[in-house]
Amino acid sequence: MRKVTAGLFYSVDGVAESPDQFQFDSFDNELGALLGETMATVDTVLMGRVGWSEWAQWWPNATADNDFADFINAVPKHVASTTLEPADLTWSNSHLIEGDLLDFVRQLKATEGGTIAVMGGMSLVRQLLVAGLMDELCLIMHPVISGKGRHLFTPDTPTTRLELQRSEITSKGNVVVWYGRKAQ
Repeated sequence: MRKVTAGLFYSVDGVAESPDQFQFDSFDNELGALLGETMATVDTVLMGRVGWSEWAQWWPNATADNDFADFINAVPKHVASTTLEPADLTWSNSHLIEGDLLDFVRQLKATEGGTIAVMGGMSLVRQLLVAGLMDELCLIMHPVISGKGRHLFTPDTPTTRLELQRSEITSKGNVVVWYGRKAQ
């Protein structure tokens, strides 16, 4: 069975929205290497509508010498949306998830292939984690207080037990933790 993962940039005060506004000066070579290791295992991406819409405006036009641009433009992207139509998905290798999201992810996990990464969708990460379909959650906490922005978890998120799988601290003080769901 394939593994579903998500990695989110975080501020010390728990903000995960618009990390480009706060993480730029704490991104270091170790963090880049960790992200490169992760990208090497991913062959499928799940995205939410908002994240997909924002990224579809930026990444197709990014410079060709950008490793992430090369990766994200080429990888198959499955988009969870109830408002987009298949014809709206003009970014290369983008496909609309039709039908029930959780059923789609269960079926995708049962196929052959590499890691499935959830990108560009906090609500999608939250939904898959609570449903028990997220195998690994990587939180990358930057040494900054954002002061504003949305958090990954909302007050109505049910209690979900996690188990620490791995942790690292980078030279610029980023704390990277990988969690899995705790066995019941």
